[in-house]
Amino acid sequence: MARRRMPLWQSAPLWVLVTAAAVAVAALPRRLEVLLGRLIGRLMLLVAGGRRRITIENLGRCLPELSDAQRALLLRRNFEHFGILLFEMLHMFCPVPGHFRRYVQRISVLSGGALGHWKKAHAKGKGVIYAGNHVGNWEVVAAQGGLHGMDMMIVTRNLTPVWVHQAMERARLSVAVQAALPPKTLPTVLKALRKEMSVVFAMDQYAPPDAGGIKARFFGYRVDTLGAIALIARKTGAAVLPGSSYRDEAGLIHVFVDAEIELSGAAGDLEKSTQLIVDRTESYIRAHPEQWTWGHRRFKHVDWNDRLPAAAE
Repeated sequence: MARRRMPLWQSAPLWVLVTAAAVAVAALPRRLEVLLGRLIGRLMLLVAGGRRRITIENLGRCLPELSDAQRALLLRRNFEHFGILLFEMLHMFCPVPGHFRRYVQRISVLSGGALGHWKKAHAKGKGVIYAGNHVGNWEVVAAQGGLHGMDMMIVTRNLTPVWVHQAMERARLSVAVQAALPPKTLPTVLKALRKEMSVVFAMDQYAPPDAGGIKARFFGYRVDTLGAIALIARKTGAAVLPGSSYRDEAGLIHVFVDAEIELSGAAGDLEKSTQLIVDRTESYIRAHPEQWTWGHRRFKHVDWNDRLPAAAE
């Protein structure tokens, strides 16, 4: 699919605005950045009508055990998270060489056991597949892996306008993170695994059936889910590692990698293998629900009246 082009009269002023904002944000102390991010998030909550509606609907249907007051608090904290995330993402557009690398090192930490889990999986010599997600800051997760020598590659898409894509690519390369992009995503991923690299897939996004999506149980509903991780792991023998992140109250982002998900017992069944990965992903979201993308249309084409019984969840 060809990229949509933004007219120059729109793109150029946007580039100036984003670059200026990135330079300004780069000068902020982390504590002030977090505070301003929370305030921006509260403003976003007031004006983001459609996104707010989707978030409220998803929270109500996926977390019915919460009271109205608890969901209202979670809604506010979720938008505060995205306000902070906006500031964090702006650092990727700072034109100062090496800034994003230094920023990641300053605001985040890799958990103690993460490197050990990766080394054990990497030693198998088949490459590593990370089952990632959008809890916390996913760009920082990949960056921490790159900074610790994990030979990272993320599966992503082309962004528009072109200067946005180029800026994010430069930021990722500054922390030793490469990207697999359409239309050659699968060949790029397979080549990377043959080189024993670590490839990151986002396991919490909607994946239509015509793009390899299969049904999996997620927050009590059967939803279209990425089946590529289980399929590629079966084809290549790559180890599957689950990982995630969260931002604590002081603003420090904790990145962690857990032990390999053992798929051998379900190796011949893509649905069972995928469900094992989805269950882990859901556990990360439940641990830090205020830092997940509830406003994403993850539950497309779901029958909300067909919630699985509690015993099956």
